[in-house]
Amino acid sequence: MNTNKPQFVYILPNLFTAASVFLGVISIISSIQGNFYKALVYIIFSLICDGLDGRVARLTKTTSKFGVEFDSLADLVAFGVAPAMFFYMAIGSEYGRYGSLVAAFFVVFGAIRLARFNVTTGTYEPSVFIGLPIPTAAVVSAIWTYSYYHYDFLKIYGVYFLILQAVLGLLMVSNIRYPSFKKLDFNRSSVLKVLIILIIIFSFLYLYPLRSLITLASLYVLYGIIRAFYTIICSKFKRN
Repeated sequence: MNTNKPQFVYILPNLFTAASVFLGVISIISSIQGNFYKALVYIIFSLICDGLDGRVARLTKTTSKFGVEFDSLADLVAFGVAPAMFFYMAIGSEYGRYGSLVAAFFVVFGAIRLARFNVTTGTYEPSVFIGLPIPTAAVVSAIWTYSYYHYDFLKIYGVYFLILQAVLGLLMVSNIRYPSFKKLDFNRSSVLKVLIILIIIFSFLYLYPLRSLITLASLYVLYGIIRAFYTIICSKFKRN
């Protein structure tokens, strides 16, 4: 350990984790108060803080067992309880015990997802996630929930959003592989292409923020499902 490092460096990653769980709690309060726009925004900000804590820890070489455990507990609140409460207050409460059950299952499956991630990290390639990551499931759930609240024509499809929330929970504990963007390695020939794609994506986010978020979130979820079916079909053809 480098003893010349200032003590604050060791606190900084956990500070981002604390900010993530704090924003998750504020999102829960916003959901209870019926302020669904704030509930969505706080979950997204919590995702940003969650992404920063690990990167800051690796950059400053201050990773620790405490940080890993703290991060998991924070994720359960920010990305398990917060989106589940958001969903229940906006949609699930209209469906009685079914809404309560789906909201509770989302939290339970999220906890299982976090526990499995902690014990299997390093046992598979770092370029993929086994099962839908809980931060992704949380943001997708929040975006879908807010779209239901924001667009009046979706009000008649509430039961489908109930099913979609249940599907997100099941995807977290599934063996479906999803791409991880944590360790991307771009060569020089692909940097320009990636830059152009990102510019296009951010342009759509600027022009149509909610619709672009819904599209991107849905495509990511569908990608894993389609890839799983494609793998199954290809394996069957190879056997024949």
